[in-house]
Amino acid sequence: MQILVAGNRNRRGQRHRRGFTLLELLVVVAIIAMASAGVGFAMRDTGQVQLERDAERLAALLESARARSRVSGLPVRWRATPGGFHFEGLAPSELPSSDLPEQWLDKNTSVAETTVLLLGPEPIIEPQAVVLVSSSQPGKSVRLASDGVRPFAVQALAP
Repeated sequence: MQILVAGNRNRRGQRHRRGFTLLELLVVVAIIAMASAGVGFAMRDTGQVQLERDAERLAALLESARARSRVSGLPVRWRATPGGFHFEGLAPSELPSSDLPEQWLDKNTSVAETTVLLLGPEPIIEPQAVVLVSSSQPGKSVRLASDGVRPFAVQALAP
């Protein structure tokens, strides 16, 4: 009985080639891994992504308003409104309201509780936080917080 092993030759001196080499198998596994990773990224929860995007944008806006408050020496407050939010104290009374945006990127984003944030003019403020929720994703929420010294940072909350 003849045993076929890689490199064996048949009676005529020809090599038998059956199956796949290890390199071929590794290439196929790598292609499958990359394809499944791409599908995983494509299927990411869009509601959570939009909520995180709104939270990152709000963190940047709060830091901008905080810096403007320190420069001007005027206190600035942030309030949530039914359709978005509002910065109070950025512009003198004779000028129109501030040039910062006052609406969420996603219409489903809102604030969990009525919150007013005092952003300055002192360089060190009280620790403050605001929780953003999405009406399209009831179990999802994101917390934006500052310890008063560091900038506002986004923290995902467990459902």
